[in-house]
Amino acid sequence: MNHLPLEAVKFWVLPAQIAPGLDQRRNRYGVPRTHLHLDTLAVSDRQTGPFDLAGKVVVVTGASQGIGRELTFLLAEAGGVLVPTARSKAAADELRAEAATRGVTLHPVLLDVRRTSSIDSAVAEAVERHGRIDVLVNNAGLGHAHRALDVTESDFDEMMAVNLRGVFFMSQAVAREMIPRGGGRIIMISSQGGVVGLPAAAVYCASKGGVNMMTKVLALEWAEHGINVNAVAPTFIYTPGTAPLLDEPGLRDQILGKIPLRQLGSPADVAGAVVYLATEASRLVTGTVLMVDGGWTAQ
Repeated sequence: MNHLPLEAVKFWVLPAQIAPGLDQRRNRYGVPRTHLHLDTLAVSDRQTGPFDLAGKVVVVTGASQGIGRELTFLLAEAGGVLVPTARSKAAADELRAEAATRGVTLHPVLLDVRRTSSIDSAVAEAVERHGRIDVLVNNAGLGHAHRALDVTESDFDEMMAVNLRGVFFMSQAVAREMIPRGGGRIIMISSQGGVVGLPAAAVYCASKGGVNMMTKVLALEWAEHGINVNAVAPTFIYTPGTAPLLDEPGLRDQILGKIPLRQLGSPADVAGAVVYLATEASRLVTGTVLMVDGGWTAQ
């Protein structure tokens, strides 16, 4: 998972006794049914009102793999006009091909968040195609793990260039487009590692802690322009890329032992938080870091 360094887990997960007979079954997306009786995020006649994403132009960075890829499809199924970004044409073409098999339409653009020229081009292309950007999801991120004594300048600079610098300049470029159009929503995908320390992840945690503070300051500066800025901070999210590690029984049990709800996260858990922060349901919410961690950081 690119928002919590999996390589570090053996250094900082504490052994714990898992409750015997614990029922970890979940619905199709790994989330409970709500009082709205929606067991998926798919747009339907039932999904109207304050949680409606229909027609909103949503840009998701880092959408070619991991959380970003699944998040993109779930938001498209929720009715959004999705503009996923990818670093290569091959990755963008893969997204289009998968979208066709899943019955949704995506509008990929090329983007390397490490380069401000690429950011400016991607934002301009999205606005030219769709007339506006309603929601930005800053998902692109790295999760490499290194013990502090082993970190090189290259390791440090690469992590900060993507996880912090790229997030700032992407937010800045989109905000400049949102302000003349009356505002919008900017959502950072942070991590529980931005709130609690994780051994073997000093630079990663610093970058995500920086994202959390950036979220608060941008929310204060841009409130007068009608832009809500928030962050979603997930725990371990189960994706095809994280499955090999998270399916290891011993390690899985140790991770679950740190999560009071005794469940790993799914992309739908992140998508549910993003939908909330992207819609009118959260119109009075800005400058907050929404934990999607099963209670990990409540301890």
